[in-house]
Amino acid sequence: MATSDPNTPASLNAAPVATEHPPLSKVEASKRLAAYKAVEDHFDPSYRYIGIGSGSTVVYVVEAIAAKGRNVTSKMIFIPTVEVGHTKLSAVQALKVSVGLQDLGLKGKREAIDVAFDGADEIDEELNCIKGGGACLFQEKLVATSAKKFICVADFRKLVPRLLTNWKTIPIEVAPKAAPTIKRILITLGSPDPVIRQGGSAKAGPVVTDNGMWIMDAPFPPLKLASDLEEGDKGDGTHGTWEVHQLGRRLKRIVGVLEIGIFHGRNGLQVSNSGEEGGGQRPVAAYFGMENGEVEVRNAKEIEGIKSRP
Repeated sequence: MATSDPNTPASLNAAPVATEHPPLSKVEASKRLAAYKAVEDHFDPSYRYIGIGSGSTVVYVVEAIAAKGRNVTSKMIFIPTVEVGHTKLSAVQALKVSVGLQDLGLKGKREAIDVAFDGADEIDEELNCIKGGGACLFQEKLVATSAKKFICVADFRKLVPRLLTNWKTIPIEVAPKAAPTIKRILITLGSPDPVIRQGGSAKAGPVVTDNGMWIMDAPFPPLKLASDLEEGDKGDGTHGTWEVHQLGRRLKRIVGVLEIGIFHGRNGLQVSNSGEEGGGQRPVAAYFGMENGEVEVRNAKEIEGIKSRP
């Protein structure tokens, strides 16, 4: 008889229970449609390792996967990015999984997560993402970059032409001791007022992540794509403009920054076609539940293998 795997979210270990759900709002209904379509297209019963993110849309991803039945899900190991039910993959465990130190029962063999599903705060037309509204960006990026396929699921509000159109800040996970210096550097890079995210009415003081870090929300003007840049402008901030990849690389070089909420660079197809291990930060596909009840699917156009860039 199959037993519950300790890495499996409780909702996927539990037997399906028939329940009546209250009517969903238009936004929630669109999320559910996108989630079911994403699972239909990218979930395979032969998969062994499934990454489960922390976005609000992922509730419906889990629901869609659970509907496959225990005879399918009991054979899988689910890697969550945050606490799910009573299960938690700690930051240390997530790091060990991503670099192969924890082999998930593979007896020392290095193997990628087959597919990872997660949401996003914004997604541009080239599938670059802003994530970190829930302060879980480090774990989310660990799982995404450990997966052969990262699939993003969202509602119509998250689809934008350029990042930072509606979501105005980049979440950055920082070491508390380095926060004052990081803020000064961000201001010199063109962020007018970076702030430490506070815990709200339920908590006095800064939000503390699972890694003991703080979240700094840094506003920037909407980020350019390479195709937007004028001749002579590299998008490196010199002319007051930042291209997505250029800003992502620059922020990661700041001492005291653990991770940033820009998911950019290569996708899993490009990593695989380059002959390298692991996955990419960008999704290979994004699913958007639209207001009209349809699901818009955007697939990555870039599939050629390219080596990683510093």
